Amino acid sequence: MSDQDDIKAIMRQLPHRFPFLLVDRVLSCEPGKSITAIKNVTINEPFFPGHFPSEPVMPGVLILEALAQAGLILGMRTVESEEGTIVYFAGIDKARFKRRVVPGDQLLLKLVVGSAKKRIWRFDAEAWVGDELACRAQMMAVPGKPDAN
Repeated sequence: MSDQDDIKAIMRQLPHRFPFLLVDRVLSCEPGKSITAIKNVTINEPFFPGHFPSEPVMPGVLILEALAQAGLILGMRTVESEEGTIVYFAGIDKARFKRRVVPGDQLLLKLVVGSAKKRIWRFDAEAWVGDELACRAQMMAVPGKPDAN
């Protein structure tokens, strides 16, 4: 593992910060092809006190957000040569949840580029806990330039 895969490198690539930064480490990344990253789920997450107090469960929308952030890292590493480009989340299809994610779990985030046509990228995304599939979805992203405000 290189130093480009640690949290400092992730924070240089993603605009997200606590409590919304949901990728802890990149295990592997092949720009333009695939990424595998992790999200450690702890009881200290700010959403657990309200979701749900007596039965803490990671909200599905945040599992999808963790996958989207891993996709953003893959996208940013793919377009690294295009200065000023950021990759924006553009859509989601066929999201399915197969397993609850609870404190103590480690989400393995796996995305594979399905296609990259007309600057719209499609990813096949999966989140795993051990050998159990927690979530599967198809995601879309588009590279672009941020507004100059």
